[in-house]
Amino acid sequence: MPARLPERFLNARTAQAITAPSAIVMAGAGAAVAILAGLPLAAIVGAGALAWAGRVAIGLPRRARADRIDPFALSAHWRQPVQEALQAQRRFGEAVRKADAGPLRERLREIGTRIDAGVRECWRVAQRGHAMESGLKVLDIEGTKRELADVERDLRGSSDERLERARESLRAQLSSAQRMIDAVSDARSQLRLLDARLDEAVTRAVELSLRSAGDADIRGLGSDVDAVVQDMEALRAALEDVDRPHGGTAATS
Repeated sequence: MPARLPERFLNARTAQAITAPSAIVMAGAGAAVAILAGLPLAAIVGAGALAWAGRVAIGLPRRARADRIDPFALSAHWRQPVQEALQAQRRFGEAVRKADAGPLRERLREIGTRIDAGVRECWRVAQRGHAMESGLKVLDIEGTKRELADVERDLRGSSDERLERARESLRAQLSSAQRMIDAVSDARSQLRLLDARLDEAVTRAVELSLRSAGDADIRGLGSDVDAVVQDMEALRAALEDVDRPHGGTAATS
């Protein structure tokens, strides 16, 4: 039986729920009620099993909730693409409902799962970009530049190894900050482009949904949506890579 269970149930919590004393007590209580009611043996066993299963179900791990998309948790320029993606998702849903029942509607529904994935990727990209931008605000980049200028000035008349290490560390800090600035700027423009491509695909889907099933040519729409989702995923991965620590030289005293 464990091999047939979903992966989220294959853990210690499931084992505890199955063997919990309260589950065993519930099984006995269910069987006792059936005995008092004068039910046959099969019904008594079934009542006990049902009571046990109900108690076990309460203790099983719950499916993790999907991250709720909240555009208003973001700054304005990251909020807008997420709102536009959500609007496109709603328009697509309306298009599916209006499509003729049959293969056309089923195919649109399949594409709709990829639209949903694209919207969630848009949200993740916007979250990452917003977080990086917030991080940049707390960095004293101008102060680091001034400190680097002071160190380089002092090094003109000295070959102090500690100052050289400090210079390399400050340069690494500024390089990391610039890498984040460039990545955030690029992500904002790319996300707007991907949003436009997603909206274009939805517009095509709306047009197709208004045609009769025999006249609708849905070829290419699914691959276009897949391409947008893949590019969204690649953009998120690129932002995550920028956010990871890169090699640098730490200053030591």
